[in-house]
Amino acid sequence: MADVKIAPSVLASDFGKLADEIRAVDQAGCDWIHLDVMDGHFVPNLTFGPPIIQSVREASAKPFDAHLMVSNPDRLLETYQKAGADIITVHAEVCDHLDRTLAQIRELGCRAGVSLNPHTSEDCLRYVLDRLDLVLVMSVNPGFGGQSFIPTVIEKIARIRDMLGGRDVDIEVDGGITPDTAPAVVKAGATALVAGSAVFKGGIVDSYRQNIQAIRDSVKDL
Repeated sequence: MADVKIAPSVLASDFGKLADEIRAVDQAGCDWIHLDVMDGHFVPNLTFGPPIIQSVREASAKPFDAHLMVSNPDRLLETYQKAGADIITVHAEVCDHLDRTLAQIRELGCRAGVSLNPHTSEDCLRYVLDRLDLVLVMSVNPGFGGQSFIPTVIEKIARIRDMLGGRDVDIEVDGGITPDTAPAVVKAGATALVAGSAVFKGGIVDSYRQNIQAIRDSVKDL
């Protein structure tokens, strides 16, 4: 399936040369750059914030896909937009006024996404469907890279696909994505795949290109 987007998660990259790593996966043929923003509060880990994103923005013209794993996204949205995010995804679990948050993201000129943890029901999306550009389904518990895929999310992806009713909304899946797990999530309805460890193995552009192509090849005939 040629239109499935591959979004390497820089969480699995070498942070000591982050801009070079982003250039490398760009050259290797990725579609989006996935930025895992963690605050040490909503999730038990810290990564980076707007200054880092702004500093590496020039490394790629590909869309910057900012996944805000933070407890207070509303007051940060404009900061991430100014830093260079093209897609801003917030967690349903922390948004008291999800409709308003999504509207604000769109007003900033970004695509608006909602992320759901593995235990979170998709029912919370039902009344914001027309505010959505993307649903990010977590197939691991957020906060750390390198975790194993949780297969129960496959049915959730299919239910979200049905709920969207043909709307032009991407279903992105994040966690444990490899050539082995990608086919099942794409069959269920995923249109974008976040992959960290599976892409950044090898440490050079040629390896990244082979890794991305392996994921593409695993879903091309679906």
